Amino acid sequence: MRISRTRKRKRPWRWSRPERNPLRIVFAGTAAFAVPSLEALIAAGHDLVLVLTQPDRPGHRNKILPTPVKQVALKQGLHVYQPDRVGSPEAIAQIKWADPDLLVVVAYGQILPREVLEIPRHGALNVHASLLPRHRGAAPIAHAILAGDRVTGVTIMRMDEQLDHGPVLATREVEIAPGETAEELTARLAPIGAELLTEVVAGLDGLEPHEQDHGRATLAPRLRKEDGELSWALPAAEVDRRVRALNPWPGTTAELAGKEVKVLRGRTAPGKGKPGQVISATKEGLLVGTADGAFLVEEVQLPGRRPMPARQLLP
Repeated sequence: MRISRTRKRKRPWRWSRPERNPLRIVFAGTAAFAVPSLEALIAAGHDLVLVLTQPDRPGHRNKILPTPVKQVALKQGLHVYQPDRVGSPEAIAQIKWADPDLLVVVAYGQILPREVLEIPRHGALNVHASLLPRHRGAAPIAHAILAGDRVTGVTIMRMDEQLDHGPVLATREVEIAPGETAEELTARLAPIGAELLTEVVAGLDGLEPHEQDHGRATLAPRLRKEDGELSWALPAAEVDRRVRALNPWPGTTAELAGKEVKVLRGRTAPGKGKPGQVISATKEGLLVGTADGAFLVEEVQLPGRRPMPARQLLP
């Protein structure tokens, strides 16, 4: 657990001022997806009295890195608190000390217990990157692509004790573009969620929450490293979805041209061959056989190396 603070505070976003009086907000977020929402609330004139984020973790080459939310919060001069468990007595005391009107949670990474949700005077809101009740869980964007969804979006809901279960206040739909990766879709959805959040907070008193259709709920569990193991014995369309959905993490790893590589980018293409067979090689990439067709591998990465055109795997 760490508490951090700096003095300087900027307002990089130009959102309209809130229609209601500025609120005292505790913001809980960790991933880059949460950063636009934090910046939007600051720029809208609300008082961010406390920012909760996950503890710093080892990153590339085991270098300890602050979370994206922590980096931005400190630049804005905000009070940052990093509890190992948000439900611990110490964490609950910190949140009570902040005396919030509202708690806003965006890609935080911990489940908040009832004791925390009951602290803010106006309850707790969550910005979730799917159209609930579809894709409840930690990885909704990846699972939307894995499922072959053509449309996804952002949901603002009131939080209860269950995972992504609370009543919905607002949604915004977005089409998933052909070939779009999880990284690219995340970058598109984050500012959309931020804009919708500020609209909801500004009009909170007049919004009527709607219960989710719990019978239609699907789950989007946290991705694991082993999820990235790619088999060419899958249908070509599923290979394509996995390569896009698991980019950038955990990535898709497969054997190609006798080497183990990360498949970074590719697309389905006409062709026929045994699963894993390199059917042909062109300047566009390597055409590889799948269960029912072919997949054109365009970009790969060897262990410890930089990304490279797939064609370079062959002499």
